[in-house]
Amino acid sequence: MGEFGRIFFDHWYIMFPIALCSAAGIAIVVERTLTLKAASAVNKDELLRFIRAYCIQGQIQSAISTVSQTKGPLANIVRAGLVAVSNGNEPEEVQTAMDAVALREIPRLGRRIDLLSALANVAVLLGLLGTVSGMIAAFGAVGNLPPADKARVLSSSIAEALNATGFGLLVSIVLFAAWGWLNSWSTRVIDDVHEASVSTLNFILSNKLKIFRNDGKPDANPGLKAESKLDVKKGK
Repeated sequence: MGEFGRIFFDHWYIMFPIALCSAAGIAIVVERTLTLKAASAVNKDELLRFIRAYCIQGQIQSAISTVSQTKGPLANIVRAGLVAVSNGNEPEEVQTAMDAVALREIPRLGRRIDLLSALANVAVLLGLLGTVSGMIAAFGAVGNLPPADKARVLSSSIAEALNATGFGLLVSIVLFAAWGWLNSWSTRVIDDVHEASVSTLNFILSNKLKIFRNDGKPDANPGLKAESKLDVKKGK
């Protein structure tokens, strides 16, 4: 570690930018992990089961209240559709309302993930730049040395210069691995959101008469309304 620290500070003009790429990548990984974990923590099957139960009984306001207790892109999209239905909008308007929220919520799930790929590429290129510049300096330094010392000084200088490429490759490999993992995770979450949104849209439109059968009256089953304070977190 002491030798690497010496090399790091001797070539700080290259090693420090690579370290910045690493720090920025770690910050993105932590932030995206927390975001995707929160988005995937909702038990969509349990949430949709309660929504459908309320809608079948004509308790649209209870369904909206239940969804409002849940945070995340899925809940926001479904709530927009339920509110549009409760306002008596046409099917096209309901879909438009859900699509408008989806266009705002879904891109947030994949935001900044592609920056990891860019940072990985920059780290490699900085490492190569450090090696090239180090080798240029090494060859220039041995020009005036005695022949007996040239091989020793040149090999030592090249070894130090190659540390820049090694450090850049190490950072790049880690960032690329994190990029693949987060990209796969966000794709799964987005697919779940799309599936649940389309399923909800089809359900509330095909059961519109049942949803409004109470004709604006208060909920007929207050006991079920009490159950709206459900825990829709996975594993609960």
